[in-house]
Parts: sequence; C-alpha cells; structure tokens
Amino acid sequence: MQAPAPKRAVRAAFDKAADRYDAVASVQRAACDRLLQLATPSAHQPDHQPARILDAGCGTGYALAGLHQRFPAAELIALDFAPAMLRRHPPGLARPLCADLEHLPLAAASVDAIWSSYALQWCAPGRAFPELARCLRPGGQLWIATLGPGTLHELREAFRQVDDAEHVLPFQPPEAIIAAIEAAGLRVIASERATLQAWAPDLRQLLADIKTLGAHQTGAARRKPLGKSAWARLQAAYEQHRSAKGLPASYDTFWLIAEKRP
Repeated sequence: MQAPAPKRAVRAAFDKAADRYDAVASVQRAACDRLLQLATPSAHQPDHQPARILDAGCGTGYALAGLHQRFPAAELIALDFAPAMLRRHPPGLARPLCADLEHLPLAAASVDAIWSSYALQWCAPGRAFPELARCLRPGGQLWIATLGPGTLHELREAFRQVDDAEHVLPFQPPEAIIAAIEAAGLRVIASERATLQAWAPDLRQLLADIKTLGAHQTGAARRKPLGKSAWARLQAAYEQHRSAKGLPASYDTFWLIAEKRP
C-alpha cells in the first residue's frame, strides 16, 4: 500500500536522516529509558511476561537491547516504515518488518505486548490504536511514549513573530490519546507526563537537530526559505528562551500503559 503524501514525506525524511539520527537523539533515548522502567513487571502488572513483543515504530532500534534484557525469552518484532532505519539495527535481536503503524501486516491477537516510543504522533489515533488493539492478545499490554501539545513550544512561539504558517506538528493532547485508546477497547492502567529537553548552542544547530529527528515534517505545503529579516526576527524571538545550557527544544512527553480487555 502506498503511503499518502504527508507520510511519504515523513518516510523520506527518516530514511535520509537514519545515519545521523542517533547522534542527536538524546531525548528519544531518555523517553525510551523511562518507558522501559514503566514496562518492567511491577505492582500494576506483576504477571505480565510477554512471549512476543512488537516494537512499533522502532527507528534505529535503540529499545531492542533493553527489551531483550528485560524479557529475554520473548520474540521481538521491530517494525518501522523507513527502510534505512531498519538497516541500522543491531543484528539478531529482532525480526525486522517494514510497514505502517496504521496498517499492520500481523494477524489478530498475535502479540502479547506492543512497545511504541515517539512514533504514534505521526499517526491518526483513530486508525493506529484500533490496529494496535487488533494485534494484541486479550490481556496483552500496550506501552507507549508519545508527544503532547507543549512539544517544541519555543519554536512555535518564535515563528509567530515571523508568519502565521504551521511550522510544528500539531501534537495531540493526552486526553485525546486516552480517548482513542479506550475507544479501541483498551484500558489505561498507568500514565505519566513530563517535559524532556534537548539543547543546542544556536538556532541553526537546533533546527538542524530537529530536522534530523524528523520533527520538521508538519504535513503542510513546503515553504520557501526565510529571508534575512524573517530569520533575524526568528532568532531574536528564540533567544528569549536561552539559558546557561544553550537554546532549549522541549518535548512534552506522555508515557502510558494500557491493557486489552479479555
């Protein structure tokens, strides 16, 4: 199935950035590390020992080693729609699968757990969560980290000094994500929200890092480069956020664990 135009642009961006992605993905790694802590068997899921785990939107495969360590007996399936990302994976840890989260080529009730970190923001919740729920066995769990509307707020605010265009993806609020999860037949059993930050010495480097991470794709029509006057206004507006660490890029992160009802 051919991806619609915005998704083709996102796929192309991630394919192009695959070789450089890990060098700037500090926030993405932090989000994965926290999700792995939440997914570890604990008081709210003491008996959950999945036999098959799907990493849905696996990127360069950072989470695979942690999942293998915590669940050594589980079969891992690593799914991403950017082939270049799959080629970056450590060999032997997981079975690679190139596919779209909204159209999973997996049988119904075929996996015990689904992991997805910083991938679902590229999907329509009303299409992605029913697919994820379909593939889960009854009692199976969904472990996700996704981005909320406060993500890249510094960039959004700075661009308001330049034009009225949409320069940042319109991220879904947590209540919309929870509603979509519950509508798909899942029950939320744990959640957490925090802001993670990346830092850059100047605006050009910050924008380059964001582009490498794929967050510059909004689905809007491609825009012309900023002129000197507009760039100066953008820089001045973003400088208001500078701290001793440099210029921040904030990621409003929402972690969630849900269970498929029997």
